[in-house]
Amino acid sequence: MSKAAVVTGASSGIGLHIARALLEMSYTVYGIARDFGKSGLADEKFLPFPCDVTDVAMLGETVDNVRRTIRSRGERLHVLVNNAGVGYFGPHEQLTAAQIAAMVDTNLKAPLILTQRLLRDIKQSQGFIVNISSVTAKKSSTHGCAYAATKAALTHFGVSLFDEIRKTGAKVINIHPDMTRTPFYERADFREGDDPLSFLAPECVADAVKTALSQREGTVITDITIRPQKHQITRKAPSTPNPRPY
Repeated sequence: MSKAAVVTGASSGIGLHIARALLEMSYTVYGIARDFGKSGLADEKFLPFPCDVTDVAMLGETVDNVRRTIRSRGERLHVLVNNAGVGYFGPHEQLTAAQIAAMVDTNLKAPLILTQRLLRDIKQSQGFIVNISSVTAKKSSTHGCAYAATKAALTHFGVSLFDEIRKTGAKVINIHPDMTRTPFYERADFREGDDPLSFLAPECVADAVKTALSQREGTVITDITIRPQKHQITRKAPSTPNPRPY
């Protein structure tokens, strides 16, 4: 029986590269994202499902459609990658209530709901749940404390969930990338440095996923932190700090 993977935020950035890596590993990949118009990924084993993960009703319908499609194709769900995320940055007092709600809904509520809906399938296949968290989950994060809080909560969820389900053979992996060159920071008031040693490429995060999925049975890499060799952040000229979701 062939293996299937579900990847949220699969239309660009880290999620798109994770989808490509899983295709290379012979998975059928079910991508979930708002819009796949610019993904450029054309593969018969990549099935896009447009969905706003912050819409609970839409997310539930999409999960049902994905599960039906997996069964109809004679596959089994083996990997869930909770990757979709959004970040708003700046002094906390300058964030709006809508921005805070968007981060909680996208970065935390959606992964919790999606995992709950697919957990039985993952346990049956003794598969993997991969949470793409952030290095900010592990340290003080001025200029982004609300974003960091949502990622810290996602990390803690993953740690606790693994202890809950490890006896079933299912695995939970938290991956903590540092600043990665993706569209995530396009509308933030800062970006990665110009030195190539000061940022990650999305392929680096995808490679970490491949490494975690390739361990011998019985060995689980539960926590991966990926950082660039150098620390360098470039401030942009003043603009509206509304980064797009990836």
